[in-house]
Amino acid sequence: MLGSRRFRARPRPPAYDPGRERRAEIRARELLRSVVGEEAFAMYAELGFIAVRPEGGEYGYLLYPHRSIVAFDGRSSDLLSEYCVGFPDPSDPGGGTRLPDSDDVLAKWMMIRADEERLIRGANMHLPGRQVDPQQVRRDLWRLAEWERARALSGGRRAGRAEAM
Repeated sequence: MLGSRRFRARPRPPAYDPGRERRAEIRARELLRSVVGEEAFAMYAELGFIAVRPEGGEYGYLLYPHRSIVAFDGRSSDLLSEYCVGFPDPSDPGGGTRLPDSDDVLAKWMMIRADEERLIRGANMHLPGRQVDPQQVRRDLWRLAEWERARALSGGRRAGRAEAM
């Protein structure tokens, strides 16, 4: 009886593909561009984050890839809080659970637009500076203001930078 037992070989995990993450990020950027629109995509491509200001503009959020969502006062640019949220990718455990950068930003953008209250209620809230350097956020808010000013002066487009990325 012992000799009649068959052993099944386990399937081998696919060989490491160094271009896999890059291809996933390219697809994620295409999806991000199609969902958030040209202006928000240009902001992400040029600045590395997306700013979201809910109706009224009294406050806003900076959405960074794989970092906390940073809330700021829309009038004074004071930092209000950080909201730690995660969107793991369970689809391929062998490839890890981290979403491509653009998919992470898109997930945050979609949640804020669809159900801001639920996202904030479910997040771990911290004072500014817990995970994101407040000086960097202040520089990013300044860069955002300059970027918006330049776009307003140029009629909404900057010389091809967004298309290159």
